[in-house]
Amino acid sequence: MPLPLTTRVDGITPGLDIHGLDRDEIPVADWLCSCGHHERARGRKAVTELTTRATVDRCPHSKPATRAA
Repeated sequence: MPLPLTTRVDGITPGLDIHGLDRDEIPVADWLCSCGHHERARGRKAVTELTTRATVDRCPHSKPATRAA
């Protein structure tokens, strides 16, 4: 039996969640896309890079449908 390509997680809302920016902690960001893709970044530079890539209103992981000519 093949393994599933994506994992479904119920009860977690897709979006960008960032912790540790206001304190003397290492910042951590989690991005859960509506398609199920998850990324985690640790450290100020990595969190900044993730926040510039992350989108909440649309999924950048799925290819747009193309029409055959």
